Amino acid sequence: MANFTPVSAAIGGVLIGLSAVLLMLSTGRIAGISGIFSGLLNLRGEDKGWRIAFVAGLILAPILAGLIGYGMAQPKLPMSWAVIVVAGLLVGFGTRLGGGCTSGHGICGIGRLSPRSIAATIVFMVTAVITVAITRHVL
Repeated sequence: MANFTPVSAAIGGVLIGLSAVLLMLSTGRIAGISGIFSGLLNLRGEDKGWRIAFVAGLILAPILAGLIGYGMAQPKLPMSWAVIVVAGLLVGFGTRLGGGCTSGHGICGIGRLSPRSIAATIVFMVTAVITVAITRHVL
């Protein structure tokens, strides 16, 4: 494991948890990315300001980190944009089917001891382990 970085991972985890708590305290909202993003698509929504700032931060933070030379490796993308589009659609479908995304269930839901979020996170993690086992060891 050449990329084992427990200190930076712990710092990142603390920052994610802190941002989720701050969002809950300041807006009363859960920091689930799918819910925040879908709120932007609602034409009648009145609380777009913080949603735009949140999504912009998700997009701009890694770009800025790359520009200042934080040392992030370039992601390896599949050869085909079709694979990326299909994967994105499947993630969106799974998010709707699961009643939220991994960030909403895994970070906020478990923190609130929600049985639904604990079950969803277990399903996410088991599916991820199986997917990695199949793609890395079978294909």
